[in-house]
Amino acid sequence: MTTSKGTIQGYNGIAINDDKHQIILQAQAWGSVGEQQTLQPAVTQLKQQLDKLNTEKMTDGHTIKFTAGSGFNSEANLEYMSQSGFDSYIADNQFRKRNPLFKDSETYETEQEKRRLKRSKGKPRLFTSDDFHYDEATQTCRCPAGNDMWRSGVNVNSHNQQYTRFCGYLKDCKVCPLQQQCMRKPPIKTGRQVQFKNDESR
Repeated sequence: MTTSKGTIQGYNGIAINDDKHQIILQAQAWGSVGEQQTLQPAVTQLKQQLDKLNTEKMTDGHTIKFTAGSGFNSEANLEYMSQSGFDSYIADNQFRKRNPLFKDSETYETEQEKRRLKRSKGKPRLFTSDDFHYDEATQTCRCPAGNDMWRSGVNVNSHNQQYTRFCGYLKDCKVCPLQQQCMRKPPIKTGRQVQFKNDESR
């Protein structure tokens, strides 16, 4: 798994619980990089557990409400849950960009980086690929300031390894409050570029 401290051997622990009774109905450690891939198999196991419990009598005909965080949001998962029979609510990971209330607000990442910079007495640390939010399943990437980046290359060869490359939009990088921590020089022709090693199993 890719973390802020590099790549480590680890697992995603996913649990589904009954909010009313505080009982865990399904739990498992998954050996996948992101959360998105775990939703469908986890819900399948949840349904099997509910069948054993004969939930038709327990719910008195009311539809079960299912909620999940933004890490599980994808078109495939939304389509799957729409057919699941659950009244499903999955947080939208792009709502801040559409909600006018957040238009002028700083992102959490920006504020955190300002605090880190203050602790380091003003000495900037250039961001590495670990500081960027890469979603391999959707092939999307956001920079530490929360701006979307565009995919500039797929299967880019470098040192006998293939990478997926992203580039920041020049208009964003020019006015970014984190520019000094992200780029050695102010951008002129292109924004910040970053690349991620492709999963060899794909």
